[in-house]
Amino acid sequence: MKEIYLDNSATTQVFPEVCRLMSKIYEEDYGNPSSMHSKGIIAERYIKSAKDNLSKILKVNAKEILFTSCGTESDNMALIGCAHANIRRGKHLITTKIEHPAILNAMKQLEEEGFKVTYLGTDETGVISLEELKNAIQDDTILVSIMHVNNEIGSVQPIKEAGELIKSINKDIIFHVDAVQSFGKFVLHPKKMNIDLLSVSGHKIHGPKGIGFLYINEKIKIKPIIFGGGQQNGLRSGTENVAGIAGMSLAASMLYDNLEEDVKRLYELKKYFIEEVTKIEDVFVNGLPKAIINSDDSDDPVLLYGAPHVISVSVKDIRSEVMLHSLEESGVFVSAGSACSTHKRVPSATLSSIGLEPKLLESTIRFSLSVHTTKEDIDTAIEKMNEYIPMLRKYIRR
Repeated sequence: MKEIYLDNSATTQVFPEVCRLMSKIYEEDYGNPSSMHSKGIIAERYIKSAKDNLSKILKVNAKEILFTSCGTESDNMALIGCAHANIRRGKHLITTKIEHPAILNAMKQLEEEGFKVTYLGTDETGVISLEELKNAIQDDTILVSIMHVNNEIGSVQPIKEAGELIKSINKDIIFHVDAVQSFGKFVLHPKKMNIDLLSVSGHKIHGPKGIGFLYINEKIKIKPIIFGGGQQNGLRSGTENVAGIAGMSLAASMLYDNLEEDVKRLYELKKYFIEEVTKIEDVFVNGLPKAIINSDDSDDPVLLYGAPHVISVSVKDIRSEVMLHSLEESGVFVSAGSACSTHKRVPSATLSSIGLEPKLLESTIRFSLSVHTTKEDIDTAIEKMNEYIPMLRKYIRR
């Protein structure tokens, strides 16, 4: 039985080229980059090369790239590090109700420390209102954090417009963007988009787990949240994960070298999936304007379909876990909402924010595509849903 992996927003299969590079580093170039001998120098070169490469992709300075252990650490560093460093300017922060737990729980921690947080809502497509953002900014606002692509429904926030708005009101307000789900899918140029901090994770882009980075505008005041030997200019102590850094950098290059072609194909697959899955009785796609289903009125795929790789589907009368495990029996792997929180099932803040009917909150699964996904994979997933859904509904207690 062929495995059909459609849970790429949770994690991605590492590119073989990345595995080979990392294996070489683990086996041959395993020196500590802080060591002064030749093996340390070789390890340090991998780090410098990765910084140069990632900075070219983002069109920023290499010294503005800080390597972390993951997207969660990048988010925590951005929020907590900047809040503590800029507390004299104010204690008001702004974010959205549909952020990743790495943001929401960091904000809760800051609230316990005495900071005030405003949480922006969204419309039925999962997009914030720029007017609400404008009205939320106060004299003592020091930081705004908005995710670019939502990890559950794939909604895309107007990041460029938000950045322009924030800076037009107060150029000193720090703008952080969680780009964990958008890096490798969108062109991101922080300096042109008024982004001061940008979080990225390696394992979402066919790189390894346990590595990420944070872009930090060199003009931003930020304090470390990890202390030790003073690596990375004292901002993030700890021996650098050389193999992970090199692997993430290579994966990023491989995605951005073919970005336009790959993203176009992903949108074609997403459109096809939406058209086919909505043919099934009482199956709904979340976060999309109803009018755009089967519509070609717009040439902008983002306006029509959000991000190219995330699809949230509610199957009326069938619990998420039941649908997930039924598909798994046929080798089709999906998520019950987000895989980034604990296994405890709690109502999704994102699905609640878009006004999803309460009875559908526990009947939602997420399909997420990658550069490896094929039309045949989509066809098989649809075929299995057509097979299982009528059967499962027969066993519903009424």
